[in-house]
Amino acid sequence: MTLWIVLGVIALLIAALVLYVIVVYNGFISMKNNIDKAWSNIDVLLKQRFDELPKLIKVCEGYMQHEQRTLEAVIKARSQVNNAGSEQEKIQAQNMLTETLRSLFMVVERYPDLKADKAFRNLQARITEIENQIADRREFFNDSVNIYNIRLAHFPDVLVARLFNFARRTLWQIDPAHRQDVQVSFQAPSA
Repeated sequence: MTLWIVLGVIALLIAALVLYVIVVYNGFISMKNNIDKAWSNIDVLLKQRFDELPKLIKVCEGYMQHEQRTLEAVIKARSQVNNAGSEQEKIQAQNMLTETLRSLFMVVERYPDLKADKAFRNLQARITEIENQIADRREFFNDSVNIYNIRLAHFPDVLVARLFNFARRTLWQIDPAHRQDVQVSFQAPSA
């Protein structure tokens, strides 16, 4: 009789352990898919921004003949976004594109006719709106990655994570150079 009780307790412990592993595994799968969804949502906006850039460059070209380097930097950054392979390369390329767009909008300040152009204003407003949405989605992505990475490190979940090779994910970070203060000058442009 006691042998049956011992076997029953062992069977219950094994069933509880299996159930625990299943629940933790499914939790990791849900978090991983939420991170992928968050990345995909960022990608949608990045694609929209990517598609708007040729229009913006076309409008700027007529006005900014002396700022060819700035326009070429935006074009080069856009090309790097297109050629990025890994998640980390995509993050770096997108950060570079964001920085070149900032530079472009700063240079535009020297061209009152361009700033007054309705097509430019509309494109600038659209890209600014997309940039704000991208920032919000990056924050959500980082929140999702952070929760996932914390769960990966919790004991005893870490044992299940290692058993099924769940790996840490990388947070979206900007380049350290982009944390520096921007130099702003209020001097009138020379004519």
